[in-house]
Amino acid sequence: MRYLSSLLQRRETAAFIALFLLFIVLSIVKRESFPTGENLGIVARQFSMIATMGVGMTMAIVLAGIDLSVGSVLALAGCITALLLKQGISIPLAILAGLLCGAFCGFINGIAVVGVRMPPFIATLGMMSIARGLTYVITGGWPITELPKPFFFLGQGMVGPIPMPVLVMLFCIIIGHIVMNNTTFGRSVYAIGGNEQAAFLSGININRTKVIVYTISGLLSGLAGIVLTSRLSSAQPNSGLGIELDVIAAVIIGGASFAGGEGTIIGTFIGAAFMGILRNGLVLLNVSAYWQQVVIGAVIMGAVAIDFLRTRR
Repeated sequence: MRYLSSLLQRRETAAFIALFLLFIVLSIVKRESFPTGENLGIVARQFSMIATMGVGMTMAIVLAGIDLSVGSVLALAGCITALLLKQGISIPLAILAGLLCGAFCGFINGIAVVGVRMPPFIATLGMMSIARGLTYVITGGWPITELPKPFFFLGQGMVGPIPMPVLVMLFCIIIGHIVMNNTTFGRSVYAIGGNEQAAFLSGININRTKVIVYTISGLLSGLAGIVLTSRLSSAQPNSGLGIELDVIAAVIIGGASFAGGEGTIIGTFIGAAFMGILRNGLVLLNVSAYWQQVVIGAVIMGAVAIDFLRTRR
């Protein structure tokens, strides 16, 4: 009984209940098209990108920071990987270059936050513009196509009944959950987000922890960009436009707090699934794309409002 009471008080429990209710409603309203295996597979592929980037975003928000550059870094890493593949570079090396590109962008974010003392909002906002601009510079604004077919397995392949993007997402979720709950680094992130001064007095290396968190966020954004490029069979310079809002919403819906110190990787996974199912349901209900933006915006505002009210209380 005590365990049940504790479970109901957890922030991600409310997110799971909301996800469950949304699933049930759509299964009833669109029972011919929504609960099918094919459609649920599509939904899982779609929100896998958000959940993958959400692991890094969760760490940043738990740290009482934020990363607005994830969408632009996604596009830059994907385009760099595609350009190298077009030049005949092997697939593993091209993927490694894309990952390093994402990690480097995150590292610069971290250095700006701890070295220059920029607010995370400003530092990552600047990187969002820089990475997007570099993406347009190196591509000339044109998509990169005719990539080697073996590369497509990462975004289009299946391992048994499970799509590869979903496997990548699950791997990141599991590793992220272990890191945040079972390592000294994860406890340091929570401590800094909860009370940075107390964390400093406890001997935690705050600057190093922050740089690592933003580097991880950039790395996972790069990974998502590479998987998306593989899935689309091309690198699109406008990939990821506005996706940072979905990622932030997934983290907040999953129970994280902008005040820092609270949030879980599992909660972020639930939040990402909620966003994916909501978008899919709006499409199946033939809701106009314009009204979809209104609904998604309202959900984001509602999640943030609930977070602030909850934190204030």
